[in-house]
Amino acid sequence: MEKKPHFVRREFPPREVSSVSLVLLLAAVLLLNAFLYLYLNKFYIASRRTEADPNLCPFGYFKLGTVKNCSPWLSCEAINREVRKLKCVGEGAVKKVFLSEWKENKVVLSQLTNSELKEDFLHGLKMLKALQSKHVVRLLGYCEQQFTILTEYHPLGSLRGLNETLHMPRYKAMNTWHRRFMLAIDYMSIISYLHSSPLGTLVMCDSNDLDKVLSQYLLTTDFHILVNDLDALPLVNKSAGVLVKCGHRELRGEFVAPEQRWPYREEVPFRDDLMPPYDEKTDIWKIPDVSNFFLGHVEGSDIVRLHLFDIHAACKKKDPDERPSAQEVLDTYRKVLTLLIREAAMPGTREML
Repeated sequence: MEKKPHFVRREFPPREVSSVSLVLLLAAVLLLNAFLYLYLNKFYIASRRTEADPNLCPFGYFKLGTVKNCSPWLSCEAINREVRKLKCVGEGAVKKVFLSEWKENKVVLSQLTNSELKEDFLHGLKMLKALQSKHVVRLLGYCEQQFTILTEYHPLGSLRGLNETLHMPRYKAMNTWHRRFMLAIDYMSIISYLHSSPLGTLVMCDSNDLDKVLSQYLLTTDFHILVNDLDALPLVNKSAGVLVKCGHRELRGEFVAPEQRWPYREEVPFRDDLMPPYDEKTDIWKIPDVSNFFLGHVEGSDIVRLHLFDIHAACKKKDPDERPSAQEVLDTYRKVLTLLIREAAMPGTREML
């Protein structure tokens, strides 16, 4: 009988990775983690450093552009003699704003337009002087007698134009979830600074709608945020029973916090003397709406929103006492950024493994 050929199935041993490859792989992972640690540590140190930027001059002085030496704030005489108006670039209820020139530098000259609001103007100047830091537009000079303020010029203007700026060919590379989230973190850093400022707890009262909020801040050419308008910045001192009311008119809409709205029935006409005051937690209520604007609709922004869902839900608590502090929100934002950067780096590592 003819024998059928007998085939023997060979069992191949599982593929083994050489010890050298494993060592190299482990080294790559450790190197990646070390890089992430150094990057994030640098970020945290930068964000937690003293609010007075070491590059700023001593109180009463400034430096502009590439100039290394500090100059004293310009006086009335110096402003009248050395500053030349170029054109009007904006006008609000309190002041008119002029693009101007000082010693070949573009600057901004703000002048009071309504004498009835001079107290608001002077309050804004007082805040501007007292709060000079990395968060606040740089003061270059002022003249109280003529109700004039001179500040640094930022060509990208207010945050109202952020989306238009990010669609310009020059800045399209900046239109990412990471860069947009960094702007939200900048915004939260400013709110946290104002709530624990050298003067005490300050409330951003010029914030009755999103457009008004965005108009209070400037976008710098290196894509950071500065607060620019400090005319409506009242002080809260809860331990002393000092609360605030943002204006003397009725506020409406979902953007303002519940405690800022008229608490009585519609049949009861609004009366300022019956309107209860409130504290800085009104700023916290508005954070999710402002951050949503910053995040926009780019790839990855919905993932950021998902990670911020819980803290934003807490910001929208009806009871102000149940909302987190600005510092707690800021800390959460920073933790989420750390997590997302780590997640963005890890997929490649997992593939290597």
